[in-house]
Amino acid sequence: MITEDLAPTGVLRASINLGNPVLAQGTLDAPSGVTVDIARELGRRLGVPVELVTFDAARRSFEAVTSGRADICFLAIEPKRAEEVAFTAPYVLIEGVYAVRAASSITAPDEVDRPGVRVGVNEGSAYDLYLTRTLRHATPVRGEDGTTVFREQGLEVAAGVRQPMTAYVAEHPDLRLLEPRFMEIRQALGTTRSREPETVAFLSELIEELKASGFVADALRRAGQDDGLVASA
Repeated sequence: MITEDLAPTGVLRASINLGNPVLAQGTLDAPSGVTVDIARELGRRLGVPVELVTFDAARRSFEAVTSGRADICFLAIEPKRAEEVAFTAPYVLIEGVYAVRAASSITAPDEVDRPGVRVGVNEGSAYDLYLTRTLRHATPVRGEDGTTVFREQGLEVAAGVRQPMTAYVAEHPDLRLLEPRFMEIRQALGTTRSREPETVAFLSELIEELKASGFVADALRRAGQDDGLVASA
């Protein structure tokens, strides 16, 4: 019953977001990483082939599963998304951080939310949704890439996932990161809320097993990522 519910076409279609390099690497035609490994393991247990439906942004990955073009997705848990997607507990925890110009008067994350401050974000990303929900004075400015819109429009702040933001700042000595993080990003496996409760429970149990067995940590290491990112059970 679970197989028919989750993969009604006979193929498990997994939406993979290559926009987050912690979770997926490679190309649109040949992706790799922890999300790919989890998708393939799920397909193996269901006894069905896996089709990787790849995207370059979280919002497109979300749209694929909510429109029926994919059966599962790997996205950060956010209230807006959870209106349409049933999420497991997180399997990986990553951080959202800010970057500013070295000469900026902003010295800490709690100084960002003030009038006149504009924050560059990847449109539809977890931190876009979070900042849209929580900022009271600063203004999110959305683009295909948060750092690009930050540069092109001369914004005050850029927001992003710690690992790629750290690499970006290292390549641009006129910038600096603000510590500590401004949010924790809880990456989870999800499917549409139209699935049966037993199917969602099966996915939740699978994620807990893969965390406890070391599968997620091993997948992260193979991808060159920090295995300390695994979420606790």
